[in-house]
Amino acid sequence: MLVIRLIFESFVFAVQALKSNLLRTILSLLGVTIGIFAIIAVLTLVDSLEKNIRDSMSFLGDKVLYVQKWPWSFGPDYPWWKYLNRPVSSTSDFRFLEKNLKEQTAIAMFASRGNRTIRNGSNSMSNAALMGVTYGYNGISEVPLEQGRYFSQQEIDASKKVMIIGYTVADNLFPMLNPVGRKISVKGHKFTVIGVMKKQGENFLGAPSNDYNCIVPYGAFTQLFVVGRYGAEPVIGIKGYANDKDLMRLEGEARGLMRAKRGLKPAQDDNFAVNRPEMIAGAISSIFSVLSLAGSIIGGFSILVGGFGIANIMFVSVKERTNIIGIQKSLGAKNYFILFQFLFEAICLSVIGGLAGLFIVYLLTLIPQDMMEVSLSAGNIILGLSISSIIGIIAGIVPAYLASRLDPVEAIRSK
Repeated sequence: MLVIRLIFESFVFAVQALKSNLLRTILSLLGVTIGIFAIIAVLTLVDSLEKNIRDSMSFLGDKVLYVQKWPWSFGPDYPWWKYLNRPVSSTSDFRFLEKNLKEQTAIAMFASRGNRTIRNGSNSMSNAALMGVTYGYNGISEVPLEQGRYFSQQEIDASKKVMIIGYTVADNLFPMLNPVGRKISVKGHKFTVIGVMKKQGENFLGAPSNDYNCIVPYGAFTQLFVVGRYGAEPVIGIKGYANDKDLMRLEGEARGLMRAKRGLKPAQDDNFAVNRPEMIAGAISSIFSVLSLAGSIIGGFSILVGGFGIANIMFVSVKERTNIIGIQKSLGAKNYFILFQFLFEAICLSVIGGLAGLFIVYLLTLIPQDMMEVSLSAGNIILGLSISSIIGIIAGIVPAYLASRLDPVEAIRSK
């Protein structure tokens, strides 16, 4: 009950302090408001930017390794012609890994060609992307179906002329119609639509979108396009377990099997690359960590000024209420009661400033953005309130301590 009464009385005193000298209080809290706004706004923008970039890269999958000719990052001392002369991933490589890998949960081989023209009667679309996949592709990359179904093993093995299309493809070629069961023409070949993927929309980086994708069995794809060194280069995707250690074991296992398959001697370099999306994610996280740190430092100076403002208010408040403190003590109020009273008031004032800063950040998130979605997370709200509370404690502890040590007789005599 005592704690509740302390909090209530401190809140009442804080409100009275705000009302008694509104301009002084607002100017003093402005530093905390600006500081919290600066820190939380930067963190919110950085978090939103990172989330949008990661969402744009979701087509790479999670916990997936990619075995292919080219690495995603080049070593400084590695001659480019060694990469150029590497063999591309082959069907035999895929079958060998599929048969011998122990740590994988899914494995697939795929190849793609962009900017293809596809037709349905008089309707056509010229910027579609065709992708040939083996059966396990939906295990390494999400294929969210709105209508229809995924390929059967028999359709993949027999290289059937069946196709799963994206939302935009379906909308352009089959307006106001259900595409499932209808025909699409690609380079003179007729494909039957068996599924339509959900609408994905444009992403932040302009990365490949399912909306423009047309997925067919890998064998059917090889009948349409040249696949290999002088055509579409296949990629082998291997899905690992959620645990990072398991993924590292999978990477080592895949690397060892590929070296054995290609007959590489111990002293020879790999003539293939095992790429991980985490390499890109790690680079992104390090960049955003620097941005967050820079924003926090800038906001920290504003909060420091705000802390001095809160401390100034509390010193003035102690001076103005010295007589009241004396009366409270003469009626039996303990030192800790006076200390907590002023300390809670300082925290209250600081939190008010923090809430004002958070509210401004929230208003910014309501501004429509075409480029990316900006949202204020619960974690950042808690962080902002926590920082405000800490600033209130630091700024109010000295004035509160001085108030608690006042002699009641001298305090009552003061004017």
